[in-house]
Amino acid sequence: MTARQSKPVIDSVQLAESNTQAMIELRSVVKKFSNAAGEFTVLKGVDLTIKSGEFVSIVGKSGSGKSTLLNMVTGIDHPTEGNVVVHGTDIYTGVTESQRSRWRGKNLGIVFQFFQLLPMLTLLENVMLPMDYVDMYDFDERPARAMDLLKLVGLEKFANKLPVLVSTGQQQLAAIARAMACDPPLLVADEPTGNLDSRSADTIIELFQGFVSQGKTIVMVTHDPSLTSRTHRNIIISDGELIDETVSKSLPQLRHRHMLEFTKIVHEKIYQPHATIISRNESVDYFFMIRKGEVDVVLQDKKKKDYVLSRLQAGEFFGEIELLRGGKSIANVRAGEHPVEVLSVPRQEFLRVINESPITADAIGRIVQKRLEEKKIADQRTAGR
Repeated sequence: MTARQSKPVIDSVQLAESNTQAMIELRSVVKKFSNAAGEFTVLKGVDLTIKSGEFVSIVGKSGSGKSTLLNMVTGIDHPTEGNVVVHGTDIYTGVTESQRSRWRGKNLGIVFQFFQLLPMLTLLENVMLPMDYVDMYDFDERPARAMDLLKLVGLEKFANKLPVLVSTGQQQLAAIARAMACDPPLLVADEPTGNLDSRSADTIIELFQGFVSQGKTIVMVTHDPSLTSRTHRNIIISDGELIDETVSKSLPQLRHRHMLEFTKIVHEKIYQPHATIISRNESVDYFFMIRKGEVDVVLQDKKKKDYVLSRLQAGEFFGEIELLRGGKSIANVRAGEHPVEVLSVPRQEFLRVINESPITADAIGRIVQKRLEEKKIADQRTAGR
């Protein structure tokens, strides 16, 4: 991939101007490490775009590359290959460490799992520290701004206490206040609730959602599935590669390695409005997942008049009844009022993976049964027409 020319990082102090723009772009990013055992690749050509104003969670097993991915975005680490672009600015090409450090201080808020508060400073002084480092705001304004941020997270009564004298949940709230000290458009959080109880974790996520409603972009690594359901997007990384979001949304029970297999073999196709995807009484050779748009499942009454049995949305699937039970299609399936993008997996690969994943097979089986019951009821209704 040829990198597009990007403006120097030192010319980009304020990043977010429009929610229609990409805040983060990773282009064919590779990260390799070497040690006594040899060289190993942690990120394997990652392509990722995150738009301004999105709240994105990143999940994956230990060693999958989550934290390395975050380090690429924050400028803490360097890609071996590829480009990392934040709002049109390449943060590595032609940029010194000192320039990148100053850019990071003005444009990024970083929240760590273990807070990283300086123990000898009060909470108020910890929040003021980023403003001092990048020389933002007048010197006399900084204490008042820091206090406003502590009020925002409910810690104004603890402003003059040292971190050791408050709870772990309160320390993380102070760390979030510190991350927002320079009003950055982008907040990056690495397991921000990993050491907190559920109530404190809920408070953190509500704060993040409030920031997003104000136009901030948040990228959060987490292991907690209850948190991923509250973000706009859930990105899964497996063995240094990103899983297709349509695959993970359609088949959330699959093991990550199986999701990655599907990601690598799916075929993408766009159908124009009302175009037929599957015809009734036709052999079905693929399992279909909807990436974008709507799909209508269509039956006919006794008078051969079409009617819509159900309408499927992005993240849903079809073709599973015929693949699992054999036989020909029991309905027509066609694109809705707008173009629809679908991903398809060949019959043989779908059946192999489903046989290796009993939990997924059970979940799909329940959907199959529900859809067959819906068709039975519809058939009974149309029989009297």
